[in-house]
Amino acid sequence: MTSSPYSGRSILIYLDTHVVVWLYAGLTERFSDAVHELVNDHDLLISPIVRLELQYLYEIKRVSVEPQPLLTDLSQRIGLSICPKPFDAIMVHATRVPWTRDPFDRILVAHASLDGSILISKDHTILNHYPQARWS
Repeated sequence: MTSSPYSGRSILIYLDTHVVVWLYAGLTERFSDAVHELVNDHDLLISPIVRLELQYLYEIKRVSVEPQPLLTDLSQRIGLSICPKPFDAIMVHATRVPWTRDPFDRILVAHASLDGSILISKDHTILNHYPQARWS
């Protein structure tokens, strides 16, 4: 999966890792109507850290598919792209996310918040601290 041009729709939506896994598994019944609308109507992005978290989940056997086939499938089926924002800019912004010690969440939020984008996540800590996080 490569970073591809966006379709031109104005709002970019970032996905948390669990959302990516559920989309791949077809578990969209877990999504609220609002999340369904965001997923169906906007360009979908992930931070490159999602690939690393997926690898970690694969290694500890929490998911059964390696990251590349999973991401390639979602790229082809729903147009999921990896965000090409510069790594250093994300890391600088991540230093401004002191409310979590989870490095994956910290980078995910930094990625989305760099330009105030929506992040779809069911994570209560993210929902409570990042105003642009959406679940319901």
